Amino acid sequence: MTTSADQPVPAPSGVSSRPGLGPRFGALVIDWVLCVLVASIFADPLRDGWAPVAVLVAEYGFFVGLFAQTPGMYLTRIRCVSWTSGGRIGVLRALLRGGMLALVIPALIMDADRRGLHDRAAGSVIAPVVR
Repeated sequence: MTTSADQPVPAPSGVSSRPGLGPRFGALVIDWVLCVLVASIFADPLRDGWAPVAVLVAEYGFFVGLFAQTPGMYLTRIRCVSWTSGGRIGVLRALLRGGMLALVIPALIMDADRRGLHDRAAGSVIAPVVR
């Protein structure tokens, strides 16, 4: 482990530190479907477009902040961890990440490590689950 904000936590040997975009997109689709279902409990997601987005941000704050994975990430075997320590990022940083993800554009602007602006702002990275 390193303490420099510019250096990532080294990946375990033999494991890619950068999951492909497929698992990330799959996790987002699963999470979005769950958010639409949850939002339909208290609002009409087709009429009230803000409801699924609010649920998505709350889902990220809770699940990523406390468990490093949303349900979609769990199913696609990826996790969201701190760029510097490899541990959980905490609820506040996960809310920031979820809020920026909801804006869509920050997630599309990626660097060589496949970290979108939302990951860079939250100090996070998507990593494979090693079991």
